Amino acid sequence: MKLKAIILAAGAGTRMKSKLPKVLHKVCGQTMLGHVIDVAGNSNAEECIAVIGHGADKVKESLSPEVKTVLQEEQLGTGHAVMMAYNHIEEGTILVLYGDGPLITEDTLNSLMDYHREGDYKATVLTTDLPNPKGYGRIIRDVEGQLEKIVEEKDTTEEEKSIMEINSGIYCFDGKLLKEALPQLKNDNAQKEYYLTDVLSIIRDMGFKVGVYKTDKCEDIMAINSREQLAEVEAIMRKRIAKKHMINGVTIINPEHTYIEKTVIIGADTIIYPGVAITGNTVIGEDCIIGQNSRIENTTIGSGVEVQSSTIIESKIDDYTTIGPYAYLRPNSNIGKHVKIGDFVEVKNATIGDDSKASHLAYIGDADVGKNVNIGCGVVFVNYDGKNKHRSIVEDNAFVGSNANLVAPVIVRENGYVACGSTITKEVPKGSLAVARGRQENKEGWVERKGLLKK
Repeated sequence: MKLKAIILAAGAGTRMKSKLPKVLHKVCGQTMLGHVIDVAGNSNAEECIAVIGHGADKVKESLSPEVKTVLQEEQLGTGHAVMMAYNHIEEGTILVLYGDGPLITEDTLNSLMDYHREGDYKATVLTTDLPNPKGYGRIIRDVEGQLEKIVEEKDTTEEEKSIMEINSGIYCFDGKLLKEALPQLKNDNAQKEYYLTDVLSIIRDMGFKVGVYKTDKCEDIMAINSREQLAEVEAIMRKRIAKKHMINGVTIINPEHTYIEKTVIIGADTIIYPGVAITGNTVIGEDCIIGQNSRIENTTIGSGVEVQSSTIIESKIDDYTTIGPYAYLRPNSNIGKHVKIGDFVEVKNATIGDDSKASHLAYIGDADVGKNVNIGCGVVFVNYDGKNKHRSIVEDNAFVGSNANLVAPVIVRENGYVACGSTITKEVPKGSLAVARGRQENKEGWVERKGLLKK
């Protein structure tokens, strides 16, 4: 039977106090809504329908074309929200999820659906026990332990407020019966809203079984309604991501002080030190060391690489290379094997071949550097003329001495040498030494004649 997911994402999120729609706030680098859509897809939902409202245009822009959207112009309750997706409901199974609940997992959804299917239920609600259930609808059971009703927090009596079993808001429905029940919803309650919980009573009154699946994973159903809750969920998500990597053989010395986004891949026996932030579609190989306070974004790193306290963005680093400390690799830096990029070296839009080194205090921008090249301290690839960027080429086995300037476009040919302090504006031929600096001249007695001699 076909599985569809309807994701409610129309709320204003007023307690967030933000211009951004609530479901677009990010948890570990991905929007809340994005997390929920991913989990639905991983649970084999063939189609996701997002019910959007506040900030609808921004929310829609954030979604892939595969995700369908329907607009809920007025927020008149959860039942009303699902009504907006009425034309997408058909025979099969319908999951109802919330766009502000990014901690829901495939395991919990699959367990819910297994329970729903094996019990031959036509509607099943996911519940859990909370020590502080304030704000949630309460699960009211009959004497046999079956679901009697769900009471929203605003409509509870004092006795019902003490019940700890709460409604997660996540449901599994038979699509055909859900479609029959929705038009029967009424809004005769304190809030004058159409509650999706009433659909359960309608289906039961039609003579069908309604199930309650209680999970002990209360974190999975946490919703975000404030910045404080956003931080709490972020901490849980970071912990989950770190645990996954540690299970796979990665050493994370202090998970609480390490930020790794869900999309990151890390190989076994890599060690991550505190203060590291690894984001985007970063892939790190095996046996690497990522030193403290490094930031790595959308980068591919080979195996056996050591990065110390450096920033690397949208770049590629091959095996057994060392980076840092305090290096800065800007976008489109392509670093080969056994390369050394040392302290305070900046690389941008450049390729550096195997076994080359720039040990300290250099800028390598818009350049193609060959294999086994030495870039001395203080070298600058002068790539910008005030209007356009130009490339420099340094071929294999070349040597560029300290404090040299390579004024692009320029080429240093294979085995060419550039003397320290030189400003190179013309091609350096193969096997040549280029010296481009004024000849030293010593003026004897100059200090004394100027009256500057200190005694």
